[in-house]
Amino acid sequence: MSESSQGAPASSGPGVTRAAPSDRFPRPSLRRLGLAPGKMTRLKRMLYDHGPGGGTMLVLPIDQGLEHGPVDFFANPDALSPTYQYDLAREGNFSAIALHIGLAEKYFHEYAGDVPLILKLNGKTGIPSDAQAFSPLTGTVEDAVRLGADAVGYTVYVGSPAQDRDFHQFVGVRRDAERLGMPVIVWAYPRGEAVSKRGGKESLYAVDYAARVALELGADVVKVNYPVPSEKDAESPPPYNALRLTPDAAFRKVVESAGRSLVLVSGGEKVGDAELLRKVRSSMDAGATGIIFGRNLWQRPKAEALRLTRELHAIFREYAERFA
Repeated sequence: MSESSQGAPASSGPGVTRAAPSDRFPRPSLRRLGLAPGKMTRLKRMLYDHGPGGGTMLVLPIDQGLEHGPVDFFANPDALSPTYQYDLAREGNFSAIALHIGLAEKYFHEYAGDVPLILKLNGKTGIPSDAQAFSPLTGTVEDAVRLGADAVGYTVYVGSPAQDRDFHQFVGVRRDAERLGMPVIVWAYPRGEAVSKRGGKESLYAVDYAARVALELGADVVKVNYPVPSEKDAESPPPYNALRLTPDAAFRKVVESAGRSLVLVSGGEKVGDAELLRKVRSSMDAGATGIIFGRNLWQRPKAEALRLTRELHAIFREYAERFA
């Protein structure tokens, strides 16, 4: 660990506590992931050369315009223009920005070299029901290479009746990524009626299963939501229906299931500062590599978003490690 992660506890906002370094679940070492040189080089740029560094990752996603529609931009009208998020990513020194091909083709040339790009390769609108959730391809790994991306993103809907098509489609993406040395980040999201009947998409059972599926499919990095306990947990299969874990312990379970896939925590809907910072710290204590927060940052005015980003950088510095 770096010296900054071994000092006495310091305040990081109201209600935010810090685990001792010895109590933290270790993140997988980049050198132990079995990566080819191309993947290693690109991941190292995001983990050590951009953003907070020290093997941590702070990603700004703007795929919500496709997934949710323009409704997410009403909270901060300035964010409707992708230049708002691009500027925030550059000024806030993010590890990467994640978006679909249209926003990369039309805007990224002004920021290339300043902000690493994660090109999202599949997606869907929020209009149809999630009962048969499936995201078709919207781009290719070759597009990512041409645009200078440092990784590609792919959504897998674990538990959806369409997951057979999903897995088959992902095989092609994975093969192209291996051939071209491109890291693959899997958005691992539980969906479908079967998931709803087994505790729901936010249950520990569903999130834990999704993390393991991403590892099994070959994800280099997996993006997951934080499990949310509820009364529906009783509907989860054994032994999940009888587990009584704290939120922090539940997320550590998810990180363990992800194995040698690095874990990014999804931000979800906008929350208050204290809750956001607590979520970040508990995720990092549990062994996460970083966070991928969109609405929690770009739904705020620029000055407020940059202030919060500085606080996130300060937290990540406590978890910094040398490249090893």
